[in-house]
Amino acid sequence: MDPKDRPSRATEAFFGRRRGKAMRPQQAAALETGFTKYRLDLTVEAPRDLTGLFEADVAAVRLEIGFGGGEHLLHRASESPSTGFIGVEPFVNGMAKMMMAVRENPLANLRVHDDDATRLLDWLPENSLDGIDLLYPDPWPKKKHWKRRFVSPLNLDRFARVLKRGGRFRFASDIDTYVNWTLLHCRAHGGFAWQAKEASDWHRPYEGWPGTRYEAKAIREQRRPAYLTFLRT
Repeated sequence: MDPKDRPSRATEAFFGRRRGKAMRPQQAAALETGFTKYRLDLTVEAPRDLTGLFEADVAAVRLEIGFGGGEHLLHRASESPSTGFIGVEPFVNGMAKMMMAVRENPLANLRVHDDDATRLLDWLPENSLDGIDLLYPDPWPKKKHWKRRFVSPLNLDRFARVLKRGGRFRFASDIDTYVNWTLLHCRAHGGFAWQAKEASDWHRPYEGWPGTRYEAKAIREQRRPAYLTFLRT
């Protein structure tokens, strides 16, 4: 994306934690060495064909925004070696956990970004992604904070720009107001078609779903998760 066409950073803000508890020396070391191998460099122009970003020979590229501890991303990347995965996680402790995991079991089809996801979305070329996953994002439950939710008209514009026709945007959450918010925003946008015919369709986890710690917490606290899928039209 041409820098002159990017939304002004003065009109947006990043909301989320960057750091948590202090890292152990081995985590810091894994982070440093892992970044050398897996971190994307957004100071150079993105390749038109994103498959060239990966060591592996991949045929498709998917993005996961906010991968937390990396349970889902690691599972998907391991089970689908012919798909390239880009994971975004600005929370340094979550990224350190991921880099510890790939130090033990390297993945040739993985790249990561440790800053605001909107910067990556603006860097990516048009029609370059086969899928985007936004799984259990921060719900910002207070109404006065809803403007901080990642699903917004501007970010849906970003998704629509980088997703190929027929590409999938998948959203999972256990917060009813955020689920409804996402359905309403995607419907209003007009570039996404919700893939559900009955209630069981969106209360059923995605095929091959490994579960996450956030989902487990929601179920323990008796909140029913929803799994939405939208096609880029």
